[in-house]
Amino acid sequence: MSVEITKLPSGLTVVTDTMPHLETAALGVWAGVGGRDEKPNEHGISHLLEHMAFKGTTRRSSREIVEEIEAVGGDLNAGTSTETTAYYARVMKADVPLALDVLSDILANPSFVPDELEREKSVIVQEIGAAQDTPDDVVFEHLNELCYPDQPMGRSLLGTAKTLKSFDRDMLRGYLSTHYRGPDMVVSAAGAVDHKRIVEDVAQKFASFEPTPAPKPQAAMFGKGGSRVVHRELEQAHLTLALEGVPQTDLSLFSLQVFTNTLGGGMSSRLFQEVREKRGLCYSIYTFHAPYSDTGFFGLYTGTDPADAPEMMEVVVDVINDAVETLTEAEVARAKAQMKAGLLMALESCSSRAEQLARHVLAYGRPQTVEELVARIDAVSVESTRNAARALLSRSRPAVVALGSGRGLDTAVSFAEGLTKSKAKTLLH
Repeated sequence: MSVEITKLPSGLTVVTDTMPHLETAALGVWAGVGGRDEKPNEHGISHLLEHMAFKGTTRRSSREIVEEIEAVGGDLNAGTSTETTAYYARVMKADVPLALDVLSDILANPSFVPDELEREKSVIVQEIGAAQDTPDDVVFEHLNELCYPDQPMGRSLLGTAKTLKSFDRDMLRGYLSTHYRGPDMVVSAAGAVDHKRIVEDVAQKFASFEPTPAPKPQAAMFGKGGSRVVHRELEQAHLTLALEGVPQTDLSLFSLQVFTNTLGGGMSSRLFQEVREKRGLCYSIYTFHAPYSDTGFFGLYTGTDPADAPEMMEVVVDVINDAVETLTEAEVARAKAQMKAGLLMALESCSSRAEQLARHVLAYGRPQTVEELVARIDAVSVESTRNAARALLSRSRPAVVALGSGRGLDTAVSFAEGLTKSKAKTLLH
């Protein structure tokens, strides 16, 4: 078996998948900390900390960090999400030790030079401005607020100009020390890697991280739903809808994912065929389900002409309600095939594989085998998919946000509220 896993005395987990046919490797550090771990006065600090990791250490300047990796043809990047922050590199086989040294250095020895900190705050303020100019980002920001009111999960990962201004190097050091702990960190690598060598290097280079777990974030509470219309002069009306989904460990997760795919997961999905192909109401429409540790988020997005917004939302609601009871064997089989293909294709990319392994360890405590995952997909049936869909519609009242101009937006969101809890409850019995 090519996957090997070792837990160090510090609680940090090292997981690797050796892919002998490759001459390159992907490796990174995944920490179980993200936007939902922030207190109100820390809003945006997870993302800022990720940016500052590349701005110099006690051993390397910011320029030296990128030059060392790019001098060997590699690349280095990072990303912040609701529950995780990742720092990762892709390099040639011989340069894996260098990449691991750089990754450990930026996390264990950041310098947080005040001048660099102020510059990076300005960069993120520009990033916030760019997001505010992007309707897709704005509409989902409002939707998250509606779904998770007065909670970290409902806030933008970027923070605000006001919160960013308050951050100093002591706050960054405190946040790093509090949340980057051995039991909540995974070093994952895939491709041309040697597990034993990586374990030895990680044990040495990550020795400074505390062996006690980080504090747990507050439990997520999906809101009461409802609607919000955000008026802005735009060519299109941007429409979103959300329902409470299921967590990563829920037994119905794969059945719900199959329903999500049949509904709006591709060009053969019901919504794409009905709304775009048959009626020509939009260019883009899709659904997705994002599972978290203790909640889930089912979302739908589409953009249309403001005058068509009411018809669009009425059709969307009808398609969803109809799909719950009329899904066919062929649709479920097609969605399962798409899921299996996506899973197996990810195994062919060392970057995707390293990320998959890390996320499995953070979510389940161990990597799940391909055989396990395929078996779970194969176990999904028409009936389990319908049951997952019924539960989805009964679990929460829909949250709906419309962004744009025109009188049709209020009508559109009122149609969306027709995806009612009471109807779904009737379907359950």
